[in-house]
Amino acid sequence: MGSRRYSFKKECFILSVDVGTTSIRCHVYDKEAKVRGSCTTEVVPLYPETGYVEMDPDAIWEGFITVVKGAVQDAGVQMRQIDAMGISTQRGTFTTWDRTTGVPFHNFISWQDQRAADLVKSWNSSCTMRAIHASMKVIYLLTRQKRALAASLVVFSTQHVTFRLVWALTHYKQVRRAVAEDNCCFGTIDTWILFKLTKGRVHATDYSNASSTGIFDSYQLCWSGFLSFLVSLPLSIFPKVENTDHYFGSTDPSIFGVSIPIMSVVADQQAAMFGECCFDVGDVKITMGTGTFMDINTGSKPHTSVAGLYPVVGWKIGSELVYLAEGNAADTGTAIKWAQELELFSDVQETSDMAYSVGHSDGVCFVPSFSGLQAPHNDPKACASFMGLKPSTTKSHLVRAILESVAFRNKQLYETMLRETCIPITTIRVDGGVSANDFVMQLTADLFGRKVSRPQHYEMSCLGAAFLAGLGKGFWRTREELKNLQSTDKTFLPPGAPSPNLEYMPVLHSWERALRRSMNWYKP
Repeated sequence: MGSRRYSFKKECFILSVDVGTTSIRCHVYDKEAKVRGSCTTEVVPLYPETGYVEMDPDAIWEGFITVVKGAVQDAGVQMRQIDAMGISTQRGTFTTWDRTTGVPFHNFISWQDQRAADLVKSWNSSCTMRAIHASMKVIYLLTRQKRALAASLVVFSTQHVTFRLVWALTHYKQVRRAVAEDNCCFGTIDTWILFKLTKGRVHATDYSNASSTGIFDSYQLCWSGFLSFLVSLPLSIFPKVENTDHYFGSTDPSIFGVSIPIMSVVADQQAAMFGECCFDVGDVKITMGTGTFMDINTGSKPHTSVAGLYPVVGWKIGSELVYLAEGNAADTGTAIKWAQELELFSDVQETSDMAYSVGHSDGVCFVPSFSGLQAPHNDPKACASFMGLKPSTTKSHLVRAILESVAFRNKQLYETMLRETCIPITTIRVDGGVSANDFVMQLTADLFGRKVSRPQHYEMSCLGAAFLAGLGKGFWRTREELKNLQSTDKTFLPPGAPSPNLEYMPVLHSWERALRRSMNWYKP
């Protein structure tokens, strides 16, 4: 009995928290990467005005503490058995706060927020942008550098922090005052959580989160002085950027009763990429959650895109720097949740069977663009829409049309990625809550003409942050060890691979027509 108790005390675990758009999750992992305890709490979005999407910073902090304590309790272990903590967070959601008191000046402004849409449109059509585009075209003609070509086509987006932060500096007097007094901190959710966990000792982020803001220069690996000067953003407010597996300090002992080393901070999509063990060039990860995010490992060089793919830092571990090219569709889970609220179905698990219960969508097309359209269309003014409705249309047809639209957007992103990167794709792994839907997964495989794999556990962001923290702590030794811990739930194969499923082409073409009609709907 004594020896058992002794071995129990010696058993250690990695704790990982993922702060997502709709929930905060915490898992306690053992050496086999099995989840020993979990806790989840809901993130409640706030909609103070049309187009505004916010989150309460205090609610996020309280939720974080709740899930950590709940997961440790659920695992039946003690806080002192936690070897290290990893943190994964949604990207592009930010707040600003008083450097001295730690009190936020305003709510988190979500990555889904559209308050800066007019500002973005104004800048994109400005003389300044036209001059930048023209000068970059000249540089491209002289140097043939693809980066210059991309800069000649680049446009701002509301999903990036840049103009939402410009909006906050313009509209919140207390933020401007704090900037003038050098007493203002800017941070995405990871930075805010770090600041709180360390009682204000650490104001930092990692390369993956910084590169996802739109303010960070992923080529020079620093906050962009040129962009900050262009749109009047003070560089003094930005956090220090550290390696993804950096030791970010330890939690203050007053919070959890012990100090827990914070061994990784990573953006959610990059965390999912690491959790899927997409370590090699050509590995593709698709996360289908609130939105769809498709990432390809491009190795040590950032991909320069002309169609809206975004070069982000995947992770920086020691001297190793890995880049990803990313495309996204903002309203995947959002569209399914909206359909549920309309009572098209009661349980999301019914949707795959509903779609399979009808042979087609009865000519109905759904365009999932509540937050505009992203790559390759890049239209923030597009609307969500149903088209082709008839008296014969049933709920099952509507549900099938919604699920088809998710797979169709996947195909658009995939083809853009193939065309742009010219990198041979090696593996495709899909995670996120929507990946549990067999209809979406099979149709995606059919349209790609490629095998796609779904892991046993869909919450890859949590696992990726845990893997990074565990490697940094020595809990796990090598990436090969991590690959051996992977488990696949199901593999989806297209009929007659590698040829795409041609019978779906007319349906896809009809949907593309509906999409074009939905574009530029919300005119000023």
